[in-house]
Amino acid sequence: MELVKLIIASFIPLFVAVDPAGLLPIYVGLTDGLSISEKKRILRQSLVTATMVALVFIFIGKAIFNFLGITVSDFQIAGGLVLLVLAIMDLLIAHKSEGTHGVSSSAGVVPIGVPLIVGPAVLTTLIIQVDSLGLLPTLIAIFANLLFIWIIFSQADRFLKILGESGAKAVSKIVSLLLAAIAVMMIRKGIVAVFLNFK
Repeated sequence: MELVKLIIASFIPLFVAVDPAGLLPIYVGLTDGLSISEKKRILRQSLVTATMVALVFIFIGKAIFNFLGITVSDFQIAGGLVLLVLAIMDLLIAHKSEGTHGVSSSAGVVPIGVPLIVGPAVLTTLIIQVDSLGLLPTLIAIFANLLFIWIIFSQADRFLKILGESGAKAVSKIVSLLLAAIAVMMIRKGIVAVFLNFK
């Protein structure tokens, strides 16, 4: 029973940090126009990437940060900048390949796998929970969250059918704006944390 309590205590903060419901429209927008096989490949790519990055941070994240002299705030700013560049490129580049809406073949790695599914908030939560709740509950909790992401994202086509072609195109542009806003939020939080640490 104690292990179950620890798993639940680890799962909930990670679920909030991952935010599957918030990521779904972004995923739908980014993969709009792709074939079913391409969507499956990108989903598989994103989950493998998210899993590998999460495992690395669970086991050696704190050591990497300490060795490189990187703080969580630095990581937030860097992740935000990468996301902001990707969002701006999607908004400003007019000539896109028909049917793909400019989605990169490695979109499952960046930005879906990192920093959307596993971003600074998730990685920070993982490092904290390994210390406070233990390794096993944290591992089970992150795998449960990734399984939930897979289940939700696998049903993304149903949302596209509801939206229709014009609706999907509108969502695609709105998603780019949301990505830019998320990026600015990450950068802002990182900068605020840096200033607070100086005091």
